[in-house]
Amino acid sequence: MGNVKPAYIKKLALQLVEKFPDKFTDDFEKNKILVEKLTTISTKNMRNRIAGYIARIMEDRKNKNET
Repeated sequence: MGNVKPAYIKKLALQLVEKFPDKFTDDFEKNKILVEKLTTISTKNMRNRIAGYIARIMEDRKNKNET
């Protein structure tokens, strides 16, 4: 079982993926750097949670396209 993400993390992550669909990948480290550049989020914990959720979204999309 996974962790339940707060709605504001999901909402922000989805907005970023919609605005920049080509920039994000399923790699957490790359997403972490991009989230830091593209937003004004000041806390490391928040940045990491958003980047992790984006990685999960992108991985799900990749798996969906393969099947």
